Amino acid sequence: MQLIISKYGHLLLTAMGQTLLLALLSLFFASIIGMIFGLMSVLHNRACRIIARIFVDVIRGVPMIVLAYFIYFGFPYLMNNMLGFDFTLTALQAGTICLALNCGAYMAEIIRGGIQSVDPGQMEAARSLGLTYGMSMRKVVLPQAIRNMVPSIINQFIITLKDTSILSVIGFPELVNQAKNVVANTFMSFQTWGIVAIMYLVIILALSRSAKVLEKRLNRGRGHMPA
Repeated sequence: MQLIISKYGHLLLTAMGQTLLLALLSLFFASIIGMIFGLMSVLHNRACRIIARIFVDVIRGVPMIVLAYFIYFGFPYLMNNMLGFDFTLTALQAGTICLALNCGAYMAEIIRGGIQSVDPGQMEAARSLGLTYGMSMRKVVLPQAIRNMVPSIINQFIITLKDTSILSVIGFPELVNQAKNVVANTFMSFQTWGIVAIMYLVIILALSRSAKVLEKRLNRGRGHMPA
């Protein structure tokens, strides 16, 4: 194990950085996707709700490894051979799109649930004061819903961080992919995967702890809100 740390430690740390970068980029775009489809799913518009439902069901119904292959190999093939565009995607771009779509579908459900957890009387009270639906949602409902959503969003980030390991199939240099290279060079499978497991565990435990602390603070703040 000492040999792996001394000779390949910098490589694994760099790969961990790539993993975190991919997870952060994916969560950023997933938040946008989730907000769009989450809001569409609660609008008083049947077409919007149907579109949101189809997106969530399709993305969640496709295994992520299949989605990764389709985005990295299938989509450029479609663009190049069927539409005549000279189009390629890097592993980072394809990985970000894949994770953002997958995470975005789950984020849409988190946002929908968070909005629906707010007492409907809040929206009615805001509308009775003369606010438009959009202003009522932005100024009254969403601030309260976010309190309920934050712990679930952090948990989804943890899941997305672990899901980055799947993208080793398209060659993205994340932690699992680089660990495979270390094993191939050293034949020290037990030690290498033990180090990788510890690295994941440290990051995930830190995020889980942060989620619990944040949840306690939000609950404390809610407790001091005026009735």
